[in-house]
Amino acid sequence: MPVTERHVGEQHAGEQESSGPEAGVRPTGAAWVRGLSELGLADAPSVGGKGANLGELIRGGFPVPGGFVVTKEAYLAAVEAAGLRDELAAHALPPAEMAEDELLALADVLRAKLSQVPMPPEIAAAVVARYHELGDDRRVAVRSSAPAEDAADTSFAGIHDSFTDVEGAQNLLAAVNRCWQSLWSARAMTYRRVQNVTEEPSVAVVVQLMADSVSAGVMFTVDPRSGDAGQILIEAAHGLGEVVVGGQVEPDTYLVGKSPRRILDVHLGAQDFQLVAGRSAAEVPERIDEAGRGARVLSDEQILALAQIAVDAEAHYGAPQDMEFSFCARPDGSGLDAFIVQSRPITTLEGAARTGSVNGDSMHGDSVHGGEVLVTGLGASPGTATGRVRIMREVSQASALNDGDVLVAPMTRPDWLPVLRRASAIVTDGGGITCHAAIVGRELGKPVVVGARGATGTLTEGELVTVDGAAGTITAGAPVVVAVSPAGATPPGPVRELSATRVYVNLATPDSAEEVAAMDVDGVGLLRAEFMITEALGGLHPAKLLEQGRRDEYVEKMAAGVAKIAAAFADRPVVYRAIDLRSNEFAALEGGDSEPDEDNPMIGYRGCYRYVREPELFRLDLDVIAAVRRRHPNVHLMIPFVRTRWELHECLALLDEHPLGADTGLKRWIMAEVPSVVYWLDEYAAMGIDGVSIGSNDLTQLVLGVDRDSEVCKDLFDTMDPAVLDVIDRIIERATAAGMTTSLCGQAVSLYPELAEHLVRCGITSVSVTPDVAARTRHNVAVAERAIILDAARRR
Repeated sequence: MPVTERHVGEQHAGEQESSGPEAGVRPTGAAWVRGLSELGLADAPSVGGKGANLGELIRGGFPVPGGFVVTKEAYLAAVEAAGLRDELAAHALPPAEMAEDELLALADVLRAKLSQVPMPPEIAAAVVARYHELGDDRRVAVRSSAPAEDAADTSFAGIHDSFTDVEGAQNLLAAVNRCWQSLWSARAMTYRRVQNVTEEPSVAVVVQLMADSVSAGVMFTVDPRSGDAGQILIEAAHGLGEVVVGGQVEPDTYLVGKSPRRILDVHLGAQDFQLVAGRSAAEVPERIDEAGRGARVLSDEQILALAQIAVDAEAHYGAPQDMEFSFCARPDGSGLDAFIVQSRPITTLEGAARTGSVNGDSMHGDSVHGGEVLVTGLGASPGTATGRVRIMREVSQASALNDGDVLVAPMTRPDWLPVLRRASAIVTDGGGITCHAAIVGRELGKPVVVGARGATGTLTEGELVTVDGAAGTITAGAPVVVAVSPAGATPPGPVRELSATRVYVNLATPDSAEEVAAMDVDGVGLLRAEFMITEALGGLHPAKLLEQGRRDEYVEKMAAGVAKIAAAFADRPVVYRAIDLRSNEFAALEGGDSEPDEDNPMIGYRGCYRYVREPELFRLDLDVIAAVRRRHPNVHLMIPFVRTRWELHECLALLDEHPLGADTGLKRWIMAEVPSVVYWLDEYAAMGIDGVSIGSNDLTQLVLGVDRDSEVCKDLFDTMDPAVLDVIDRIIERATAAGMTTSLCGQAVSLYPELAEHLVRCGITSVSVTPDVAARTRHNVAVAERAIILDAARRR
């Protein structure tokens, strides 16, 4: 599905945009404006999660409208110049005891002050120059992109503002300021409090050519309600996708099986209006005539085309994705093409796996019978809760909602967040499973039923009801619990699954460390610190930073972040992977002009070999770990991309020369990403390596000889290929025989129960996955262990 100029503009997915700010002014080494095509995931600290993910999609060959990002540094420079930065930072998190009316008043004051902040001339010039590169007064979408937004543990769904059909330079600058203002809305401050986002608030702004949608919507590469990794959930509506994510209509819902690829279920929505591209800036909905209502939004062909994109994106990221799409008409009228306008990790799969609860009590193994079913809708967030109905049509009615009430509304908007957190469950007349209210409800762990047509008119204020967020029902009264256990026995409480195989998590920042550490996980198997590293570098190449004498500043900042994670996990291990930026990523930093120009940086100057060539780079990591281990001895070192014996020998010599080398409690791990590791494992063990972590994506790439970012060869990339599994088996077997611990880092073990059993049978010590799938992974591993024990018992 190619992107054409007349669809979305002169620049689109795959086209290279000029890099750097137009005005040539760089705050602390970072640009005011950056083109989407030059971005990747490592740029999130500067361009936000949304901007970084769009750049990553373009790198992966996905169809994405072209554009650029106004970086968070531009926002910080503007508020600094206006003398507001310290005042705003002081209000980053509202006090937990602050009343809602006080919070709303504070938000109004802060936004009013920000609305008067002029954009510094050099920043405005850079934005306008890049805008003109898109064409003459092109219509664009202007979308907020905060650093923590669209991350693995915080979606910020609908929390910050976005605007469509913005036309003209002055309107663009005004829209950027409005995005900045949304950082200080009551809902944004509440969300930061709920998610404990403690760093100084800042926001980047994505500017993209408008995708003139005939139809649009959202898709999840894993069913967010059930956590079923074999199913894709798609929701679509006519016109622009804002009506889907904003919950303004009940969209069509399509459920697609991955293997075999087929449509499993179609649920027609209810849509009587749409927002039309080119006229959406006025926010005036257009009625859909009677003949157009009730017809399917997407054809089978379109659904299956989206499903293929979903599968490809999940493979590219190595994790389930929440994506927004648009179908736009081809100029010649021959059909429609699909575009992806956003992708982010799914933040709510852990909630999908949880069992129901009634007033906070889990219902494991019990049969729940409620009263008469009063209303039905779409189950959007699992779990059950009982409470009194409180019907609200405006957020101004928030004072009527008591803690534990069931909130019933025509639709909840993101600015209702301060109210949503007090409700025991959420029921809406409209909306779909992927609307902002459903996503935020899942993040808050609340049962949610959307599309419950007529709920506000059917349910009675104050009546006691039970909401089942999985079944999509609202029933009269409290449930009657019929215990499955013997008569007189106490119903069992939550049972923690046990496994001898350890389940670790992958982390990238300290933001969610405390929350993740409270989960049933055994430690951090991979501290993927590139986000922290690039932020600590402040846009500078390490050589430039060292040249400026800022080594201590960098080490202090990095050590503080790593220490926060280490403290949260206490006595559980935290395995820190040393810097693994590739040459093209280093080259994007200020002072990176000397980096080699490589055709394939993925297998180029990186990892262990770079440390040998640039010892000072490696010593930065060693300084950080040494500083942290003085108080937190649970932090250990992982060396990435080890190819040969001699380079590892040289690298370990550098470690032994450092004071950290004398720390006998330090565990030394290597990533097993290169097939040559199988040959050298005995030698590595003799050199003092304690464990290996199998990086499944890189290993698959190098065993099968396929670029994992290649769109052309995507069908060849398969971690479950027998050749890849054979190499994994041999790594586990030889490492175990040599006395090393073994782990596998990647999502495949959560997606494929058969892989979990295969690894456990091979004797793997641990697996490491993203936090959202840790519970499912523990279950897969525990089931595998029980199957192995049962097989052994049957053979006796």
